[in-house]
Amino acid sequence: MKTSQTFIAAIVVTACAAAMARAAELQPATLAAWAAYVKEADSRMEERVAGRRPFLWMDESPDRAARVRRGEVVIAPVVGHGSHGVPNGLLHSWIGTVFIPGATIAELSAVVHDYDDYWRIYRPVVASSRTLACTDTRQEFQMVWQRKILFVSAAMRGRYQAHDVRLDARRGYSVAEAVEVREIDGYGHVGERLLPPDTGNGFIWRIRSMARFEERDGGLYLELEALALTRDIPASLAWMVKPVVNHLSVDSLTATLVQTRDAVVSSQRSLDTLASCPIPARGPQTAKAAGE
Repeated sequence: MKTSQTFIAAIVVTACAAAMARAAELQPATLAAWAAYVKEADSRMEERVAGRRPFLWMDESPDRAARVRRGEVVIAPVVGHGSHGVPNGLLHSWIGTVFIPGATIAELSAVVHDYDDYWRIYRPVVASSRTLACTDTRQEFQMVWQRKILFVSAAMRGRYQAHDVRLDARRGYSVAEAVEVREIDGYGHVGERLLPPDTGNGFIWRIRSMARFEERDGGLYLELEALALTRDIPASLAWMVKPVVNHLSVDSLTATLVQTRDAVVSSQRSLDTLASCPIPARGPQTAKAAGE
């Protein structure tokens, strides 16, 4: 899974109320807090890849694993209640797991590497998508997300870099990160324009995803950890907005995993499509290296 497309719908809510009042620009302290949290997330991934923790988050709890095997999509905050404040911003971090019966890593890859088709798979949040570059070690793609929430229409264009690693015949992981996010002012209207990076309403400053996948039990387990950085919420509105954000985060990440599962199950693509964008077979390496 390359990125948490519909997770975007939830975190956009965070910025909407504040955006109606004022514009925002990403501050150095906010970006530093994001970098520190990404480093923590990479460390957690490294522990799983190295075997110091279960490879899949679901295997840390027998009850959680049983629910996933029964067909549930299990979602939880990674830390705290799923979001926490940093200087002039909010960090969002959620994780979810789904089981895809009868699926293989190759079949999953055929879907998640088909960036040109993301606008169909992840509609209506993804309005357009296209592949920019694709090699055996790195992929680049672009998406436009759009969502109307409350009285605010939010539209963003993100350019992503992604990297996949096969650890062995049964397991692998991927890391994807938006290397540029730009708000689209007046989206869908005459005169719409791209704003410079790190300016605008602060709907999304940064977004990143880490996925792990493992073939076993007659199918494929797919686990997705979604991280995002948005502007902060005014203190006077936090009591009202934060519960909404957390509720939508669960619903949105669930939708992302379900849409991916459904696309894999229904896909009739030839596995020959993998040749243009394969997952390289290589030994364990750190999540940090995978995201570089």
